[in-house]
Amino acid sequence: MQFIDLAAQYQHLKQRIDQRIQTVLQHGNYIMGPEVAQLEQQLADYVGVKHCISCANGTDALQLAMLVLDIKPGDAVFCPTFTFFATAEVIAYAGATPVFVDSDERTFNICPQHLEQQIEQVLKDGKLTPKAIIAVDLFGLPANYPELEKIATKYQLKLIEDAAQGFGGEINGQRAGSFGDIATTSFFPAKPLGCYGDGGAVFTNNDEYAALFRSYRVHGKGKDKYDNVRIGINSRLDTLQAAILLEKLAVFPDELVARNKAADHYTTILSERYVTPYVPQGYLSSWAQYTLISENRDLQMASYKSKGIPTMVYYGTCMHQQTAFKSLNYKDSDFPNASRLCQQVFSLPMHPYLDQSMFAKL
Repeated sequence: MQFIDLAAQYQHLKQRIDQRIQTVLQHGNYIMGPEVAQLEQQLADYVGVKHCISCANGTDALQLAMLVLDIKPGDAVFCPTFTFFATAEVIAYAGATPVFVDSDERTFNICPQHLEQQIEQVLKDGKLTPKAIIAVDLFGLPANYPELEKIATKYQLKLIEDAAQGFGGEINGQRAGSFGDIATTSFFPAKPLGCYGDGGAVFTNNDEYAALFRSYRVHGKGKDKYDNVRIGINSRLDTLQAAILLEKLAVFPDELVARNKAADHYTTILSERYVTPYVPQGYLSSWAQYTLISENRDLQMASYKSKGIPTMVYYGTCMHQQTAFKSLNYKDSDFPNASRLCQQVFSLPMHPYLDQSMFAKL
């Protein structure tokens, strides 16, 4: 049994994906070929925003957001401590200071109440300039953007949605990738919408930001690639990956239905044994992971392994616990919910092609 069965998905889409790849091989435009622009338009339409700009991976998408928002040394950028390293890494890479925020204990996402406390503390200290918030749609569930947008407006901060795990999720019909000033996503193969390598994208309704993204992703180009008007990076989505994503996007709505059915099966079977994922009213998760809470995690994971069911831990180390951020001098007691979650969470297999017989083993 696979934790995420990409082979099963490929077999389902084999003829269509093979034809797409063959078309690219025939026209030979491997970098920024026609499929890239086609995918960007379809992604923008799906999410419901004016602009989608693809790039090489999800980390670059966040780094491009730092460039577009002119994040620099002396700035404070707020982000959850319970997340993948890239979320905080790009802040530090820009020379700014990540200010970590505790988790909501029910949704696992950034806690709006603690966020406001952290903003107030930074303002009180007076050493950093609050500049932006990065909220992560953890495990497929969009963060609490109605509250986050109020906080961002109150303190005049930019809001970035890291939808790498949440693509396909919704709040009251509004899709992940459309919240905040800028949203980013990843097409890493294990993501809800993944390619067969690395890939990423940014989303925005801001025309000025969109123009900057298109420049920064190709070495800061101006009117052409030899007219460089700013210092950028090299971050383009390969045409082959765009071609694959076009076919995956076509079936993505059906896969979301399958993911939610699988999650419902899990919850029905497991809700009396574990703390199961919480989806607030009006929210839709894309179920990048199905994550349980258990005080005896290691024992539970070993039990599932004995039944042939793989498990994973996302994430066993918070950002404030990472060696790279040791100098920020945070303590576990600063983030009680996140510090507890990283010791108790584990995830079960989740993808649209789960073998239904697996549920009998749970």
